[in-house]
Amino acid sequence: MFPWLRLFGVGLSLIGKSKVDLLATTRVRLRVWPNDLDYNLHVNNGRYLALAQISGVYWFVRTGSLGIARQHKAFPVIGDALAKFRHDLKVFQTFEIHTRVVGWDSKWVFFEHRFVRKGRVIGVVAGRAVLKAQSGPINPQVVSPELGHSAPSPELPEWVRCFDQSAELLSELVRDEERSKGILSAIQSPRYPQKRKFGSAKQMSRHSTHDPGQRPANADAA
Repeated sequence: MFPWLRLFGVGLSLIGKSKVDLLATTRVRLRVWPNDLDYNLHVNNGRYLALAQISGVYWFVRTGSLGIARQHKAFPVIGDALAKFRHDLKVFQTFEIHTRVVGWDSKWVFFEHRFVRKGRVIGVVAGRAVLKAQSGPINPQVVSPELGHSAPSPELPEWVRCFDQSAELLSELVRDEERSKGILSAIQSPRYPQKRKFGSAKQMSRHSTHDPGQRPANADAA
């Protein structure tokens, strides 16, 4: 179950907070509760993702990204994520989540959430996200100046480039599997019709066999 109460608490902590720079690192302080644990009596692997999402919401508001998203009638969507676990988090221990944007390209924003306790990195959740409007993903290079950052993206670390490439390869693998099973074709029709490509009038008249005076066979009365 998603930790809604903690999300609400983090939301309340935003009251009176000033805006921070797009590349700033935000910090959220939390405590481990019994419902965070698994059978090994440490924080469940999946819980890291949920808590990272809460910290991401905090960052999204503090940097002013929420306001820009509303102007574009868009919302953030996580495309891919990975997690690195280094040490245990036990019940009632306190920790912080340090969230920052690593960089961006023409589609994706790359981010990381570091779980920190007593100066040590307990684990890291990283991923990439898009700002999605009704017309499709919004180019981060267009949005970043609206957030007061006119400079290009910081250089992406090697691990980010490898992660990005791996995510694309995995996506293509899954799409190929769906194509081979005919799943994509079923999704694309008829609920999601494809745009038809029409040839020139000359081509259409050359290939047409319809007699204007003949009633089509399937033209039943309504």
